[in-house]
Amino acid sequence: MHAVVLITGGSRGIGAATALLAAQHGYAVAVNYTRNSLAADEVVREIRAAGGTAITVQADVAVESQVLAMFAKVDAKLGTLTALVNNAGVVDVASRVDAMDVPRLQRMFNTNILGSFVCAREAVKRMSSKYGGSGGCIVNVSSAAARLGAAGQYVDYAASKGAIDTLTIGLAKEVAMEGIRVNGVRPGIINTDIHASGGQPDRARLMAPQVPMQRAGTALEVAQAIVWLMGQDSSYTTGTTIDVAGGR
Repeated sequence: MHAVVLITGGSRGIGAATALLAAQHGYAVAVNYTRNSLAADEVVREIRAAGGTAITVQADVAVESQVLAMFAKVDAKLGTLTALVNNAGVVDVASRVDAMDVPRLQRMFNTNILGSFVCAREAVKRMSSKYGGSGGCIVNVSSAAARLGAAGQYVDYAASKGAIDTLTIGLAKEVAMEGIRVNGVRPGIINTDIHASGGQPDRARLMAPQVPMQRAGTALEVAQAIVWLMGQDSSYTTGTTIDVAGGR
């Protein structure tokens, strides 16, 4: 069966590393992005230059109509989806809960929770034997913040990832008999652009001393766990979330 993966938030960081690694493992890759078309184009160019198959798909996962259009494009251009990586996510500037306004919370939860749910729903409709599908894998990208709480920084982000951990457990049980495995990864302090988007570009370096391994992780180290969970080497693993956090 031709392996096709859709990676949300695939243009940078963990998503881009996962796209490149999945292509090396023979997947045709759909690289989703919200705004940064140049970054997405570069990931696709790199995959194609190495002989792989890849396309870009623009969509804001917080908007249902855009998600539906994205899945339709993947169906048309690459064929039947066999894996989904729910990686798209946002973070905000450091804040206490008593200073958070509702627009901030809505943006956080609409992207990180609602977006992951809607993408998972559309993937199940394509993969599940209940709908005539041939099975597949969903990997949800959570965060060590879900376990740690991120007090004084972004409890809203941590809470959104806690919801993703629960989605992983519940959905895995729902579709276990329909040929679909659902797992997650919880990255810790990883050296990517997401810290800059939250106004803390040096966060990975500054937080490294709090990690037992005394360093930040790389996007590739997270991608390796994701691609393992997507493949047949993890065929008896579902409903689990792997910490990729250096012991933190």
